[in-house]
Amino acid sequence: MSDVVSLLSQIEDTGRDTRGPGYQRPGFSATERELREWFLAEADRRGLDTEIDANGITWAWATPQGADAVVTGSHLDSVPGGGEFDGPLGVASALAAFDVLKASGALDQSTRPFALAVFPEEEGSRFGVACLGSRLLTGAIEADRALGLKDAAGDTFADVARGYGLDPARVGRDQSRLAGIGSFIELHVEQGIGLINTDQAVAIGSSIIGHGRWHFAFSGQGNHAGTTPMSHRADPVVAASRVIGDIPTLAAATDASAVATVGRTLIHPGGTNVIASSMSFWLDIRHPDDAVVKQVLEAISRRAQEHGADSGVEVTISQESYSPTTHFTADLNSRLTSVLPDAPLLPSGAGHDAGILAPHVPSAMLYVRNPTGVSHAPEEACEVDDQRAGVDALVKVLARELGIEHALADSNAGGPTAGGAR
Repeated sequence: MSDVVSLLSQIEDTGRDTRGPGYQRPGFSATERELREWFLAEADRRGLDTEIDANGITWAWATPQGADAVVTGSHLDSVPGGGEFDGPLGVASALAAFDVLKASGALDQSTRPFALAVFPEEEGSRFGVACLGSRLLTGAIEADRALGLKDAAGDTFADVARGYGLDPARVGRDQSRLAGIGSFIELHVEQGIGLINTDQAVAIGSSIIGHGRWHFAFSGQGNHAGTTPMSHRADPVVAASRVIGDIPTLAAATDASAVATVGRTLIHPGGTNVIASSMSFWLDIRHPDDAVVKQVLEAISRRAQEHGADSGVEVTISQESYSPTTHFTADLNSRLTSVLPDAPLLPSGAGHDAGILAPHVPSAMLYVRNPTGVSHAPEEACEVDDQRAGVDALVKVLARELGIEHALADSNAGGPTAGGAR
């Protein structure tokens, strides 16, 4: 059996950012393909039946496919400059949990199908839409819109998908696959501070707060930086920057718990001696109340139009993605609580594939403690003991769902724990 720590060590150098700390693992990239091949090799080594479906989701079946399947997994891509655990911890833990269940012999007694899954482009760092694989699977994004998405190089998702071995004509909602999933459990490193000051290494997700992404485009007049008087400029950088500076105040004035972030900007043409002709930024807004998200967006949009008018700049605002507040399946969470009675329930401000799946199939999440509370950055962390505690928790949850908890307990009587050294 492979310990989760050793599994993660196998990919710790894949996609390291050559410009500094952190990782560059964009969705549908050569790096993500390398990570996918690693997962496929690990699955093959375990005798799992692997496939890549029409939406680029990788599946590894421990049993023949069938109805009411138990599925666990996560993603392998990262945000630009992301940390080591966001995504891969869940995938490596799924492999490690399978090892425990298989070695115990309990898995052979299950009557439910069991699979591991890896979702592509969860972060949306390449095409701007988070959880693209699970959105396509569930129909949360229309196939035509997804195929027309472009990355920073101008390549469409349709073209990239072809290069990834997918058929664009088959991309989209897969009702038969959804109907076969009886429960989906995703393990993920915690992306906040909910567990820092507790003695618990693992929490159960209660909900994912509503969140969305919007593109703000400011179009002005490109011109010479030295010959154009300040009074004769239509500078989109000035207008956009003023809006960005106002965002923290506008969000806080709407609701103290609302968060709004600009993490990406684009200036065209980008010359140091050129007044830009256009500037764009991408806005991320999150709050448990979807009405508050709308109010924050409206306040920022009004301010953008005001600054645009003052600067002689045209402003266009478009929605790229939106996920309403999602509560995980109550019955499934109740079963998780029954085997993890000390695990607290935590809401999440971060989106996940489990949240996209939740309206369609019973879904749940386990969060593993992050001692820094930092995520989407190199400082993201997860202690070795907590990584193993996460596998222990996942094994218990999967055994409960597969109906083999008693067989597992019998096999482990007097033996090592699931996360211990091998």
